[in-house]
Amino acid sequence: MQPIEVENIDVAIIGGGPSGLSAAITLRKLGVGTVVVIEREPEAGGIPRHCGHPPFGLREYGRVYTGPAYARKNVAQALKAGVQIRVKHAVTQMGPGGRLEVVSPEGAQVIQARRVLIATGARETPRSARLLGGDRPLGVINTGAFQSYLYLEHLKPFERPLIVGTELVSLSAVMSCRRAGIRPVAMIEANPRATARWPLSLYPRLRGVPMHFGAQLLEIHGTGRVEGATVRLADGQTQTFACDGVLLTGQFIPESSLVRLSELRLDPNSGGPHIDQYGRCSDPVYFAAGNLLRPVETAGWSFREGHKIATMIARDLQGQLPPAAPGIEIACKGDVKLCVPQRLNPSTVAGLQHLQLRVSRGVKGRLVVRADGEEIWARAGSSLPERRILIPIASLNLPQGVQQLEVDFVGQEQDLPRSL
Repeated sequence: MQPIEVENIDVAIIGGGPSGLSAAITLRKLGVGTVVVIEREPEAGGIPRHCGHPPFGLREYGRVYTGPAYARKNVAQALKAGVQIRVKHAVTQMGPGGRLEVVSPEGAQVIQARRVLIATGARETPRSARLLGGDRPLGVINTGAFQSYLYLEHLKPFERPLIVGTELVSLSAVMSCRRAGIRPVAMIEANPRATARWPLSLYPRLRGVPMHFGAQLLEIHGTGRVEGATVRLADGQTQTFACDGVLLTGQFIPESSLVRLSELRLDPNSGGPHIDQYGRCSDPVYFAAGNLLRPVETAGWSFREGHKIATMIARDLQGQLPPAAPGIEIACKGDVKLCVPQRLNPSTVAGLQHLQLRVSRGVKGRLVVRADGEEIWARAGSSLPERRILIPIASLNLPQGVQQLEVDFVGQEQDLPRSL
């Protein structure tokens, strides 16, 4: 058996979504030689390929696109910049020092990259991980599969679905239903209010979709296809909705299977790789960006984050980043669910501008940062689950020699109405 030839390149980018393509474009514009995007799907572009509605691309390109048009624009810009995009290629192993094992229809290959950007994004929690009871009929799908059916396969998987969840992607699903002539029977949310921000969360009701908060899906019924779904409502009563499908939306988790199979450090809070403010992983050859870091942000946020981390990679290739070090660890306390980055390199070289936080429940009070137990920053406020919270890193004024930061939300659970 002949040994597999090793291909040497400057930067490999795993994932061809907004963050990966933006990073690739930026790297080429900054003069990096060989930039290769490795994409397992038949086409690059990421999740926006499945979202046949606006708004995408206003901040990036100064005009509004639908998701597929935005994805095509990103791909076109990458190709114009000289990026190599290899579709139907999948990384099977990320080895130390940037050694990647890749498979494609042409067979197996090995890529040795000077730097690697992991931009594999996030995915929705499937039924198997949601512990839902009942039958196993056809017609239970997540938003990604639903939009793929509509926009890529031109098929309607159902006519009268029950939609579970109220995140932004859930509202996107309602928009897609409207375009396809699908009429949801209802939308349910386990929390006492919508996850998406007001007034966006008004959209389902404006489209005539009944909304039930504090409601939990108990069982799915059907032989062959979905015929109904039983829901426990906020008052404890149960109701069975007659429907021909169940659309499970949101509850995103990082697509971090490659990280889990590698020697890179994984953050148990975010589910993604452990990074510093430059996007560097525990092996400093590897960087990460996009929704792999903290599900879930918009395509525009991911695009801008990919651009920012690409500038860090270019500087690193030129020896302009400080050496990788254990750094200052950041611990999440109380209702703070996750923080990205998870460590700070004690350097004056600027990287990501903010600590990005999420909380596990609706809280109000004081957001506090402590350095080795001493409070160094605080802000009064409130937040809800899945809402972005930002702390400017430059405002922390870290004391010399600090070993650990603690981020905590000191307060109480918000008294949230069961309404929009």
